[in-house]
Amino acid sequence: MKQTHLMSLIEAITNVIVGYGVAVVAQILVFPVFGLQTTLAQNLKMGLIFSGISLARSFALRRIFEAVRVRTSPSG
Repeated sequence: MKQTHLMSLIEAITNVIVGYGVAVVAQILVFPVFGLQTTLAQNLKMGLIFSGISLARSFALRRIFEAVRVRTSPSG
């Protein structure tokens, strides 16, 4: 069964939302180890920037893999 563009987008958004939380927590824990001091607001903003990039990447890869799957399937 082919995944629709909408479902690809919903999957990518869900993935990015979860990843955003993980990234912000990781930044808060890891940055001080490397001597980087940031505020919570800065961590949240950086997380948003990287999440936007991640969303675009995830959606594009999902569509590429779906196109390959459809093209190589017997009913293609």
